[in-house]
Amino acid sequence: MSTPHRRLSDPRELSALAHPVRMAIIEQLTLSGPLTATELADRLDETPANCSWHLRKLAQHGFVEEAEGGKGRQRPWRVPSIGFTWDDHDGTASVDERRAAEALSEVMLGRALDRLRESERRTPEQPEEWRRATHTGSQTVAWLTADELRQMNDEIKAVLERHMDRLTDPEQRPPGARLCEFVAWGVPVSFPGVDPA
Repeated sequence: MSTPHRRLSDPRELSALAHPVRMAIIEQLTLSGPLTATELADRLDETPANCSWHLRKLAQHGFVEEAEGGKGRQRPWRVPSIGFTWDDHDGTASVDERRAAEALSEVMLGRALDRLRESERRTPEQPEEWRRATHTGSQTVAWLTADELRQMNDEIKAVLERHMDRLTDPEQRPPGARLCEFVAWGVPVSFPGVDPA
């Protein structure tokens, strides 16, 4: 299943997301559905007032919206869409957009690395079947053409999105399923003394 992610290009949008509490709010609303500022505060070890402030900032850019039911502090919030993308494939991004995109990428990758480290700490406590199923990393380098890199990235993306419907539809989740995270990228790299040729 291919998910249409919201395309971000405005530096103000990118900057609005580039905050750990705001990313945590987006993650919680994506994974758990509508939640109030108080419920988010309990989950994130924040104050309801702080969560309310961040929710209002996210709402200014359309990242969250009020859900039905509730009033005031008991007002639930939801995400109107799942997933974001930002890139500069055509090389037209402004300096501000590139800086804001880098800041957002740093926040997102930092959160993913924190979850990886936490998972590695908990590995010994996991049932054997989950320890065997877990793969905490692989890395490789290969000489590829631009077309081959694009094709490989498309194939990896298709594999990673294979079960996206389970994120929003609990009925699709098989018994025993757990939330799992995958992080992947395919980029041209430079090594000292290696001619990119």
